Amino acid sequence: AMTFCSRSSRAAASGVSLSLQPVDATLLLGICDKIAPGQIMGALSHAHLPTAFVPAGPMASGISNDEKVKVRQQYAAGEVGRDALLKMECGAYHAAGTCTFYGTANTNQLVFEAMGLMLPGSAFVHPHSELRHALTEEAARRISAMIPGSPAYRPLSAVIDERALVNGLVALLASGGSTNHSIHMVALARAAGLELTWDDLSDLSDVVPLLVRMYPNGPADVNAFEQAGGVPGLMRRLAEEGLIHMDATPVFGEMQDYLSRPALVDGKLVWQPVGESGDPSVLSPSGSEFQATGGTKLLAGNLGRAVVKVSAVAPEYRVIEAPARVFSSQHAVEAAYKAGELNQDAVIVVRHNGPAANGMPELHKLMPVLGNLQKAGHKVALVTDGRLSGASGKIPAAIHVTPEALHGGAIGLLANGDLLRVDAESGRLDCLTDLSGRTQAEIDLTLEQEGWGRELFSVMRRAVSSAECGATIFD
Repeated sequence: AMTFCSRSSRAAASGVSLSLQPVDATLLLGICDKIAPGQIMGALSHAHLPTAFVPAGPMASGISNDEKVKVRQQYAAGEVGRDALLKMECGAYHAAGTCTFYGTANTNQLVFEAMGLMLPGSAFVHPHSELRHALTEEAARRISAMIPGSPAYRPLSAVIDERALVNGLVALLASGGSTNHSIHMVALARAAGLELTWDDLSDLSDVVPLLVRMYPNGPADVNAFEQAGGVPGLMRRLAEEGLIHMDATPVFGEMQDYLSRPALVDGKLVWQPVGESGDPSVLSPSGSEFQATGGTKLLAGNLGRAVVKVSAVAPEYRVIEAPARVFSSQHAVEAAYKAGELNQDAVIVVRHNGPAANGMPELHKLMPVLGNLQKAGHKVALVTDGRLSGASGKIPAAIHVTPEALHGGAIGLLANGDLLRVDAESGRLDCLTDLSGRTQAEIDLTLEQEGWGRELFSVMRRAVSSAECGATIFD
């Protein structure tokens, strides 16, 4: 999917829908990936309306995350066939609700609850449970009582301010959430009239500890996190550490309410204060942390600026210096791997995958390949002007490189064999080979920009801002 185009379309659709007829309040029904941030951006065009998310919640756990990764890597290596892959995927994604790993969809649910955009404790309740049904009814009832002119009136403009934004970012970092939010939160902030930069994200990451271990940062999934205390448990820990604004204004009640969990008692919906972590391996108990800093770092150097998610990367893999292998698509990387051409220490470069080039699709085919190379003992890293997600895993991946190749970024000057250094410890991204005198690689992007409806987004691609500015057409 073309992320920024898709998100922009959803933002515009939400805004247009709200403008077509008189509306008293807004319930946003969408959680996965770029849909949810797009909906908020659209709703912010009608920020005088009370607005809340009704989250879907995750499906029940199917097979383990370790099993998922194992089969995907075996398939990438040609050790198992398509039938085995399909059987595994159907076992993993088997019901209604969000996927159970901590990717972008579940990061949306966690972050937006931390921002006070949904009922406390509602992010990770199963879709078909009685509690989920009760929460959905309660959200609809309470937002209906909040309409303009009522004593309880609380518009979206009163909810999304600097405090709510920081609360969301702190929860993002403390939970090791999706790297996509380094783009989504910037764009969301801009739609609210706030300026958020990658420097802000990096500064927060330096002081926010990692308090949650969910796959890919650990073996547990979101259902295990919910059992350990869920978002209210995390919020309680953050409040203990003085890391969230308890004076922020949520859609419902006050921030203190977000340290409590919902339950059905004799068929009635009640909230109870959340206790200590129910599983110290998933949610750190009071006075402890999994690492001293958050899950995301800013990289800067002569290749530009980028984001790297380090919460799942082992310390010995956080600094990689190796020759470049340069590609312009994830499919070419996969083909080279299957042909046995990547059995070496390498920094895999995938360029011309930025927002202006092809809408920044997720490069999901890279992780099984790079995981196998690392497993084989090679030093491996990724440098791309494209995008991964919350599942960026154990490989140091410098993503969202800005400026992108199509806009003259140094990543477009690289050639096979250039010595690259990805340093997620000190926050550097450099080419150690002299690039002076080189010209930008010319790439035919016709197949990336036409067909399957892609030509409909040509105006957006020409107008889009950099990844660092939110990859947005709305300012």
